[in-house]
Amino acid sequence: NLRVFNLSSDYSYQSKGYYVSLLAEARDHRVLPDVKALLDLRSLSLTKIISDNLDDLIQDSLKTLKSKEFVLNIFFGKANIKKYDKLSLELHKSFQVPYLKARFVRSKKKWYLQSVRTLSLNEISSQNFDFIKVVAEEYFNKKRYFSPREDKYQYSLAILVDEDEKDPPSDAKALDKFIDSADKFGIDAEIITADDFHRLPAFDALFIRQFTHVNNQSYRFARKAQSSKIAIVDYPEIILKCCNKVYLHELMVANSVRCPKTIIVSSDNRKNVIEQLGLPFVLKIPDSAFSVGVNKINSEQDFKIAIKEMFEETDLLLAQEYLYTDFDWRIGVLDDEAIYACKYYMARGHWQIYNWQSKDQKHCSGDFQVVPLELVPSYVLKTALKAANLISDKGLFGVDLKEIKGKAYVIEVNDNPSIDSGVEDALLGDRLYDLIMQAFLKRF
Repeated sequence: NLRVFNLSSDYSYQSKGYYVSLLAEARDHRVLPDVKALLDLRSLSLTKIISDNLDDLIQDSLKTLKSKEFVLNIFFGKANIKKYDKLSLELHKSFQVPYLKARFVRSKKKWYLQSVRTLSLNEISSQNFDFIKVVAEEYFNKKRYFSPREDKYQYSLAILVDEDEKDPPSDAKALDKFIDSADKFGIDAEIITADDFHRLPAFDALFIRQFTHVNNQSYRFARKAQSSKIAIVDYPEIILKCCNKVYLHELMVANSVRCPKTIIVSSDNRKNVIEQLGLPFVLKIPDSAFSVGVNKINSEQDFKIAIKEMFEETDLLLAQEYLYTDFDWRIGVLDDEAIYACKYYMARGHWQIYNWQSKDQKHCSGDFQVVPLELVPSYVLKTALKAANLISDKGLFGVDLKEIKGKAYVIEVNDNPSIDSGVEDALLGDRLYDLIMQAFLKRF
């Protein structure tokens, strides 16, 4: 659990500062900044990517400036001019170095991040020392850095949530149960958000409990956790695979897992879809989730309208035969073992589990029924486990299937499945949360 904070004046290649971080990693210590962060500072392509990703924030933060160039000095994620704090924090998250100098240039009325480099102490004006002292004290007084862990806790767990999500994977009661369960196993669990990215290496594990996508902070956190060699549920490669239905379909077909008849639709074969699948069928954006980005096509006109809109987001779509069932199976799989089974019924008067257009909030989703694993048809369990294992034998999955005439059809494999209080835990109760915490113990 040794943590190293490298405050060297020089991090250049093969300098003493560089070796502080390199040797700390070799000794399996947790170091800030790590060598990857130091190398990132030399990457012009990464600077360009970050400039693009932070474009809205950069333009908003610098919009009142009249000059053609602006230099921002950042100390422990803060600027000595408060209005630049948010921009400073985002840059600190990307380049986790104590002192940074970010240079911006304006071209054609737009600001760009031109370069980011370390700021050595001898470059810092003495008038900034009082400010640096204050922000340094704030930084090092964070709970995860120097506050001693209580003796009963052997490990620490960060539970990542998005407080703005309307339908998160776990409700507040379930999150409390995760924390209570962690406590029983000597794990100090804490809820974190996107603002805690820079603190992540100080934890022993990351548990993602927000909507996962390759383009949001969940993937960035998973990558950071992996590079910091801390335990994760779920790994970045799992997010990559599960978030793309084109990949999932190809994987299932290649391994003889039964799925609904599916066509990968491009601009070249769009005219043949109705002929091959018949009507109705389901049209999906590859990274759709929670029934969003999924359309039921009942007519040729429906198809023309939907495909025009959906091709604006992606070059490939999935067209899938429509299989009617009253409910979908969801089999929860943890590290290659089924841990719960649930039937999700279709929303009232709708063909999906969720009906986001419903004005009646009570009926925007269907009912549910948790089923003991021993009562689940064996072919449903067997198919679910095979599908999840094709992604990884280490992870938390929710495998969605339809059961028709004694056969199970895999609809999709979800990473980060829903675990809500009173729903998925209806049979196992606290035992469900304990199983997940025990999975973390194995990872430790």
